[in-house]
This record gives sequence, structure tokens and C-alpha cells, in this order.
Amino acid sequence: MTIKKTAAAAIVAALGVTTLAACGTEDARDAAGKSGAPMPKTVTLVSHDSFNASKEVLAEFTKQTGLTVKVLKAGDAGEAVNKEILTKGSPQGDVFFGVDNTLLSRALDNGIFVPYEAEGVERVPAEYRLDKENRVTPVDSGDICVNYDKKYFADKKLAPPQTFDDLAKPAYKNLLVVENPERSSPGLGFLLGTAAKYGDDGWQDYWTKLKANGVKTVDSWELAYNQEFSGSAGGKQAKGDRPLVVSYASSPPVEVLYGEPQPKVAPTGVSTGTCFRQTEFAGLLNGAKNPEGGKALIDFLISKKFQEDMPLQMFVNPVAKDAVLPELFTKHGVVVEKPETMAPEKIAEKRDAWIQQWSSLVLK
Repeated sequence: MTIKKTAAAAIVAALGVTTLAACGTEDARDAAGKSGAPMPKTVTLVSHDSFNASKEVLAEFTKQTGLTVKVLKAGDAGEAVNKEILTKGSPQGDVFFGVDNTLLSRALDNGIFVPYEAEGVERVPAEYRLDKENRVTPVDSGDICVNYDKKYFADKKLAPPQTFDDLAKPAYKNLLVVENPERSSPGLGFLLGTAAKYGDDGWQDYWTKLKANGVKTVDSWELAYNQEFSGSAGGKQAKGDRPLVVSYASSPPVEVLYGEPQPKVAPTGVSTGTCFRQTEFAGLLNGAKNPEGGKALIDFLISKKFQEDMPLQMFVNPVAKDAVLPELFTKHGVVVEKPETMAPEKIAEKRDAWIQQWSSLVLK
């Protein structure tokens, strides 16, 4: 089974810059917001490498506004946020998409966004709207979880791990690959999940056990999932030998959708007792060259059309209450009833210190 293309927000690799021709409608002048001024022809979205949207949906935005959507991909989420911090006031684009709740305080504290209350934001439940000043708008949510290779465990006649505790057991020695939380958003989410589970005083002991049990660390989700993980199509091609990987609860539908031939059952499963809830946001960048176009794009990101396109493009859950999930997504994805969570204030207080402690503990 092979994957023809990959396109998940934290699930699949980048598909390249997306650029669409402008239609030149009168709506574009409204988007520009300056009657009589030279009309901007593009709006630039800066994102992590996993952003994707269908051409048809982005063409609809162009039809509505007359603006070209240009996507600039800037690495993994942590790397992309850091680049925007370094260029604060002179950003690479107009809107940034992909900062999540694990990194949100870093972005807000560094002032890379300006407030904007998106049209239609009342359709997004309050649980996702973490910034009272509306500097960011929720766009999607997902659960960071350990995924497992079903065939490996069936062949070994070994039950897949289901909880954090299971991962530290001798039966799963040398089976797990994780991402470096300093560089990777899923890696950071998994670290925060362990801190939420075991507490401020217990997570380090837990990671000591994982290290003794042969956990392997790589820099990015792409390396972990598509190189090291034996259950993914990419991992099979790369001869990956780790049947456990930190990924997403929505990863299994990817293996079904792009499989050749398309399997009836996903070849990968989710350890639902290892999950941490993630929400991703978009914000209008401080110093944007086309702020009115940026506002229109943020409105569009939470529109019903974009929200319903998103699950099979980035394999994340929409946040708009009126968005309907596709059947393939609901059939092969996993609903996590009780993910680990953490208050944004605590993440802001502890994150950097925890990353430093993790690095000293696991990488040395």
C-alpha cells in the first residue's frame, strides 16, 4: 500500500505553495478596505508545513474577494512560530495559521498578532476561544496520541499499548518513537500530556522509565511517522522498525484515503489513553501588508465551506458547530472521550522549563 500524496496538518507532509489566480471582482476592493488605493492582488498565509486546502475551496475565496491566496510554509509549528517572532513587525505574510495551544502564549507574549474578531466566530464554542483579546481565532482541533502498527502486534500476538503506563512496560521495549518537544508540536503535546497525567513532580520519573525502555527521539513528525514508524505507508517504504509513534487520533484515515489499493480497515490504530487535546489558531500578523485581506481570510478559515473541506485535507476536526464531518473521517478516525488537557496559563508558566528538563533527561 502506498500513499499518493500527503496533506495533514500535523499528519501529512507538505504539498508545496498554493497560489490561485485572482478573479478581479469588485469584492476585492472591499477586502482591500481602501477605496481608490491600489488594490492588493494577494493575501499571504504563513503556516507550518502541513497546511493544505483544496483548490476548489481556495478558488471560492478568490471568487468572493478577488484576492489570490498565497501559502508560505515555514517548517514545523514551533519553527514557524519562532520565525514570526524573529520578524515581528515585518512579517513574511498577512495571516499566520498553525500556532496551537502548546505554543500560544509564546506567540501572544511576543506580540506577533493584532486583535481581530472574526466574522462568524460565534459559531465556535467558547472552549476553543482561549484568547479574550481576539488576537487569534480557533480553526481546528485534534488529539495527539500514540499510533500503533496493527500488523506488527497481530504478528507478535501482543496487545497494543493503550495507556501512558503501558508504554513503559518491558513488553514494549524499543518500540516507541517520539518527536523532540523543542522542535515539534506533536512532541510538545505528548510531553504536556505526560505532565498532565503524572503531575509536576511525576512526569520526569515517567520519562526516565521511557528512556530505560528504549524510546527513540527524532526532530520532527515527518521523520517519526514517515520514516521510523512501521505502520505508515511511508514508514514501510523506508523500512521503519518502530511500531509505535506519537501522531494523531485522526492519522488512520490518512492511511485509508491514500492507500493503493484503498483498504477497508485502517492498518493503524490509536492508543486512546495517551492523548492530549490540541487546538490550532490563525491570527492577523502585526505589520501585515494587506490587513483587510488578512481579515477576510481569517473569516474564510472558519466558514462552513473551509471547515468542511479541512478534515480530509489536514485530518483535523473543525471547530465550527455547523460543520459536518465526512464519512471516511468518522469511520476510520477515533473519537477520544477523555484526552489529557492543560490550562493555557500553566503551559505558559511551565513549558520552557519542562522542555529544558526533558532535554537534559532524555537527550543526554
